[in-house]
Amino acid sequence: MNKQGTLAAERRRKTIMSVVLAVICIIYVLPVLTVVINSFKVNTFVKTDTFAVPTGEMWAGFANFIKGMTFGNYPFWNSVKYSVLITVASTALILLFTSMAAWYIARVNSFFCKVIYYLCVFSMVVPFQMVMFTLSKTADSLHLNTPWTIPIVYLGFGAGLAIFMFVGFVKSIPLEIEEAASIDGCGPVRTYFSVVLPMLKPTMISVGILEIMWVWNDYLLPYLVLDINEYRTIPIHIQYLKGSYGTVDLGATMALILLSIIPVIIFYLICQKHIIKGVAAGAVKG
Repeated sequence: MNKQGTLAAERRRKTIMSVVLAVICIIYVLPVLTVVINSFKVNTFVKTDTFAVPTGEMWAGFANFIKGMTFGNYPFWNSVKYSVLITVASTALILLFTSMAAWYIARVNSFFCKVIYYLCVFSMVVPFQMVMFTLSKTADSLHLNTPWTIPIVYLGFGAGLAIFMFVGFVKSIPLEIEEAASIDGCGPVRTYFSVVLPMLKPTMISVGILEIMWVWNDYLLPYLVLDINEYRTIPIHIQYLKGSYGTVDLGATMALILLSIIPVIIFYLICQKHIIKGVAAGAVKG
């Protein structure tokens, strides 16, 4: 095949890949677009004209958002407060403790550390449904059923992925850097915070983004552990948008779903490049 034929084949391949990726992108964007459209639509038209653009009598404006935030006896802003508290606290605990544990595992590399590492990796494939009833009872027994203590539960569930990524990155850090810090008089704690932690920034950011997206959108764990009459996260609040006889205002539900996903989408778009860097650093190096 001559050079022109090779270039033509390469162009066709790129065109086909572009079309395939465009179709995949549309499939992923369509559910979000449906939520956006129906959040501004009168409730009666959500079921009958789900994919229609809201115009004329379909247009509800911001009435769905107001109704969703004022529906029932539980304040929506309390749900926002608890979701933010749980997400921030859980992510902070996961980043701090798993990075320290991963550094120890990677540097000591004993039989005990290898067992701990593989147990953490194994926890990534264990379905939550296998342990959710035992977990609920244990959380009640240990008084971990409040927004201030449930981050400890999230720490256990989020440790597997975080340690897996951190260990891979720590192995790529030259040991001579830490030895030089030790010669200069740094103990293990100071070496970690002054030397290791700054170099973990790419993986820290990527793990933090993944954990934030998981905890913020999680419904099942808070529903099982928390007292939902007193503490509700945003996903639980949305689930309780029911009227008499179990009727659901789909317009208000879509409005609150849109409000809940906007912060995560913005945060992800800002930090998405760090996810690629962190995953590549943690899963390939070492």
